[in-house]
Amino acid sequence: MSTPELLALLLGPGGDPLGLADQLLDRLGGLAGVARSSGWDLRRLGGIGDARAARVLCLIELAARLTAPLRPPDTVASPADSRRYFGARLGHRRRECFGCLYLDTRHRPVDFQILFEGTIDSAAVYPREILRQCLERDAAAVIIGHNHPSGDPAPSHADLSLTRRLKDALGLLDIRLLDHLIVAGQRCYSLAEHGRL
Repeated sequence: MSTPELLALLLGPGGDPLGLADQLLDRLGGLAGVARSSGWDLRRLGGIGDARAARVLCLIELAARLTAPLRPPDTVASPADSRRYFGARLGHRRRECFGCLYLDTRHRPVDFQILFEGTIDSAAVYPREILRQCLERDAAAVIIGHNHPSGDPAPSHADLSLTRRLKDALGLLDIRLLDHLIVAGQRCYSLAEHGRL
């Protein structure tokens, strides 16, 4: 469905909801403009009363709450910053996934990428590919993380071995491995915080 059609469904029956949705998007500067609007902005357009304005504002607030954790922090200043982000990106996945958060020299995120996906209990990880992706992005540092769909965030021997190999390989390229996070539902284990990096 198009954006006007989705917005028309939200506005509900009465009048011409599709025409009203088109008008809203046009006058407020697209979907981003609608998302920044207030109840007053919405109600001053003909055809939108309190109930319709409330529905749109509720959806905007729900979308903001849903997507806030999915946005990387402006700067990764502590393991808590990366724990929240990786938890939001990997905590809900049913298959094991391995992701990298690439950072610049000031630990500002450059990019996030899920590099490898596997089965319910393993994912093949290739250090060479991680190095290549870091170099392509001119990353000065990287935080890696994966999920344990089993629900236990404790690192396995394979997790610890991979971390050591990656840290050594990245070090040869002057790229710092800041942390390896293991996400299991709502829980997240930081190897850096536990002195195992």
